[in-house]
Amino acid sequence: MILNGFQNVSQNAYGHCKLKTGRHSTNIFPQMANKYNIEIGEDSEQVIKFLENKIYEHNSEAINKSDGAFFSRIVKDDQGVIIAGIAGWTWASACEITQLWVDETARKNGIGKILLEAAETEAKSKGCVTVLIKSYGFQAPHFYERYGYKPEHIQIDFPEGYNYYILTKRLIDTK
Repeated sequence: MILNGFQNVSQNAYGHCKLKTGRHSTNIFPQMANKYNIEIGEDSEQVIKFLENKIYEHNSEAINKSDGAFFSRIVKDDQGVIIAGIAGWTWASACEITQLWVDETARKNGIGKILLEAAETEAKSKGCVTVLIKSYGFQAPHFYERYGYKPEHIQIDFPEGYNYYILTKRLIDTK
């Protein structure tokens, strides 16, 4: 049975939901049984943007900072094709680099370093103190370490057999 978007869910006469798992069932969402429908989002990118905006609104209100801004820089070759880029955001004296990519044919030419420096310059211009970046072990964590980023956390087996790094760099010493 499908109830409110969940398979293997049944509802009793009192509006309590039970999730059937093998021989056992578990009460779930008793207060929500007749109020809400959980649906698959038709356009996941649109849902993600909506959620990001709502979380930003909440966070900005919580700490009274609404100076968030996205940034991006790209590098094009002689034919106008994008061969590298960096993107991220700044907010509340913090910066996150969310993407840094250099085409395989353009690597080892200093483009990644130039893009990283451009992002750090942007972050400093917005008063950011710290930059955060995430990287899989098979991507470029050691590249970031060469430019002063320190691993804050390494998640082992994410995905299985690979490590996921969270690295930060202090741009301004506040001590």
